[in-house]
Amino acid sequence: MQFKNKVIWITGASSGIGEAVTYKMNQLGARLIISSRTGDALYKVKASCKGNPMDIHVLPLDLANTESLPEKAAAAEKIYGHVDMIIHSGGVSQRSLAIDTDIKVAQSIMDTNFWGTVVLTQAILPRMMARNSGHIVIISSLVGKFGTKFRSAYSASKHALHGYFDSLRTEITPEIKIMIVCPGFIKTNVTYNALKADGSRQNTMDDAQANGMPAFECANEIVKAIGAGKQEVYIGGKEKYGVLLKRFFPGLFSNIIRRAKVT
Repeated sequence: MQFKNKVIWITGASSGIGEAVTYKMNQLGARLIISSRTGDALYKVKASCKGNPMDIHVLPLDLANTESLPEKAAAAEKIYGHVDMIIHSGGVSQRSLAIDTDIKVAQSIMDTNFWGTVVLTQAILPRMMARNSGHIVIISSLVGKFGTKFRSAYSASKHALHGYFDSLRTEITPEIKIMIVCPGFIKTNVTYNALKADGSRQNTMDDAQANGMPAFECANEIVKAIGAGKQEVYIGGKEKYGVLLKRFFPGLFSNIIRRAKVT
């Protein structure tokens, strides 16, 4: 797949995987719309990109404010006249036991990770269907395939994405591609912003995250998978083999994951 001059909208573009994917797509000559909650951070990302600054547009949004998202989608489509691809990279993680987590915190995680992604997709999908062309990329997680400690609501939101987009894929024309990306431990600031039981930020880096795959390597793998037309891809170190272990040896996997250090 050629990315040059493709219109690509990336959420969560101000940091982490979304930022790394932004730089990669910029290198490949795509025309970009970059979104996150923080406009100042987005402009810093834009300033770090190469080429014509008119090929990178900043569109701040809050995924948890789902009522505002259809208007944001309309604004995105007006920038270049259409959107070829949307990469859903925005989201928030969790670091708390299920029993301790305030239900409003769990709901906010679901609003951001699941409902924000769904609402944006439903807003932009009709134009893709009318053009009989488009690509939807969802940055899920390995915990979208199996659960671990301290991630109950986060894992639930990612599992929900798999159910929704696997179903959507069966309902739309095959000319509109859907790919789900399942990263493992990627070295980003996601753990700093992860929500604790009371909704406050963790503000520390997990050891597992600090020793994870660099974000630019993850971005390279994502772009390669998009180009190859993959429907689902697992990215990371040895943790990605947990998907196979759970599938074929669920009892063994359960014992291992119960003892695993995931922070």
